[in-house]
Amino acid sequence: MTSNAMHFGAKMVVAVCMAAVADGCWFVDGTGSGAQEGSAKEEAALMYEKGRDYYYGNGVAEDFERAMECFKRAAELGNAYAQGLLGAMYYEGRGIEQDYMKAVELFRKSAEQGNAVAQCDLATCYYNGKGIPQDYAKAVEWFRKAAEQGHGRAQNALGTMFEYGEGVEIDDSKAVKWYRKAAEQGNSNAQVRLGLMYYEGRGIELNYAKAVELYCKAAEQGNAEAQCLLGIMYYEGWGIEQDYIKAVEWYRKSAEQGNAVAQCGLATCYYNGKGVAQDYTKAIELFRKAAEQGHDRAQNELGVMYARGEGVEQNYAKAIEWYRKAAEQGNAKAKEDLKKLTDELGVVRGRE
Repeated sequence: MTSNAMHFGAKMVVAVCMAAVADGCWFVDGTGSGAQEGSAKEEAALMYEKGRDYYYGNGVAEDFERAMECFKRAAELGNAYAQGLLGAMYYEGRGIEQDYMKAVELFRKSAEQGNAVAQCDLATCYYNGKGIPQDYAKAVEWFRKAAEQGHGRAQNALGTMFEYGEGVEIDDSKAVKWYRKAAEQGNSNAQVRLGLMYYEGRGIELNYAKAVELYCKAAEQGNAEAQCLLGIMYYEGWGIEQDYIKAVEWYRKSAEQGNAVAQCGLATCYYNGKGVAQDYTKAIELFRKAAEQGHDRAQNELGVMYARGEGVEQNYAKAIEWYRKAAEQGNAKAKEDLKKLTDELGVVRGRE
């Protein structure tokens, strides 16, 4: 769950609250006369607005302690938005000691009033088993409630659960449906997932060009996975004209965010001199970064470079070390390279 979860603007909250006085749509604690109830609801809306200003530093210095005080008062009066943000503060330990159980309690109060953000946050707690026993079926239930209100993060999460069969039967068509809804709202993770469905032809007809289009949208938002995938498409010429320079550009953006696949891809470009001047030193630097994150192909390539002395002093022990790490992950090429090197070293030692 991200700390910048979407919440309605304060002015909209006041308008919604005032419009909802008659039916109590967003407040559960109103018990007095119509005038008293309206006054309590107005106070709750104003306290929420004030707390939100302190929380986000809107026109005032950011102050989580004051935000907490305002949200607590508004939440006590039944304001669903305050309950949701107060829950987020407990979930993240922002301005208060982290307490997942308290977060769940507040998310539930807000979610039961129909707040889509809180419904998504409560679903996330069920999904991760934080503050409540893990329950994928419950997660699906609450993600669906939020998704049906148009909440992009919930739509993407629901797509993921249909794709992987978590709490529901695997259904690629439904996964595509929810990914598309979220992607159309600009959710970069959903754009990536929908792009992959087009790339693999799952739940939808295979279409590399559509995959590229979606990766582009997500990559331009800074999504590291999308940037890496776009680099691959440019490198291979899948769904777009092959362009090694563009591949390097997108691999680099992703690699700088720590994406191991992109680091390995960029290293390959440096090793082969494609889209960039050949540079074994840069190649080994990038292969190492990816290898240290457990990327098996990078581990094997690092082994190759140590075995050959490319960009680094030849070192068979280091080569074997990296071959072995990759082989232990099931990398067939690494198993082959490891056997070949150990056999050659055994022959050499046998002749000595």
